Amino acid sequence: MLTLVTGATGQVGRRFVPRLLAQARAGERVRVLVRDEARGAPFAELGAEVVLGDLRDETALGKAASGADAVVNVAASFRGVPDEEAWAVNRDAAVALGRAAAASGVRRFVQVSTGIVYGVGRGRPLTEEDESRPGGEMWGAYGESKVAAERELLALDTMDVRVARLPFVYGEGDPHLANSLRWATSWASNQRLHMGHHADVAQGLLRVLHTPGVAGRIYNIADDAPVTAVELYQLNGVEIPTDMHTRTDPDPWFGVMSTERIRRELGYRPLYPTVWSARDAGAL
Repeated sequence: MLTLVTGATGQVGRRFVPRLLAQARAGERVRVLVRDEARGAPFAELGAEVVLGDLRDETALGKAASGADAVVNVAASFRGVPDEEAWAVNRDAAVALGRAAAASGVRRFVQVSTGIVYGVGRGRPLTEEDESRPGGEMWGAYGESKVAAERELLALDTMDVRVARLPFVYGEGDPHLANSLRWATSWASNQRLHMGHHADVAQGLLRVLHTPGVAGRIYNIADDAPVTAVELYQLNGVEIPTDMHTRTDPDPWFGVMSTERIRRELGYRPLYPTVWSARDAGAL
């Protein structure tokens, strides 16, 4: 089995690929698509095959997908990039990769998405059956482009496509935890952020990739306890704003996802159920 991974040099990909390689069985190989040979070198040292090319180059996609049995599309352009880039990478390139994979005979395709696609909350944990409802302060081209990619990829009827929706990812030196304060500065003290440690995101993706018989399924991957804005300040060792307690949370269930499906169907259990357990284990 040959698995192609895109986005290998990003925050999620660079931590996922070594775990994929470490758990590879006899006859299982890993290929990564990267734009920079130097950034691909650490993966080559671990045993991965490195293909140079841009995700937005359809010729490169065909070369990367050729001979692969599975694809894990981790590549993404996040919030803060121009809208045109978000659409070009998150939807157009993802769909082009899916079509190239199907044309090359790839049997299984994992699209890595985000819980932001749910949009506004529902007054309860969000489930994979919930439709997208655009809205909320974090909505924009990122969420729109990711949900559009999901829909087009799941419509490919010649290939087994699965979707993994991630929370706010942190851990192992990832600067996301510190960066979270950029948003939390305007939050109410009890406003929550659903998180997932890189180790748990990786184990969730591995389960979505390897489990047979779940074509077309969507899975939320997250930990057990969303953290409040106050806790984000505490975790970062920063003084809590004196006026935070006067603010109100406009959508208390925004981004809070249910993990019941991935637990019941794939046996997922977070290694770090909370960010506090990760901190105590020295895994931040």
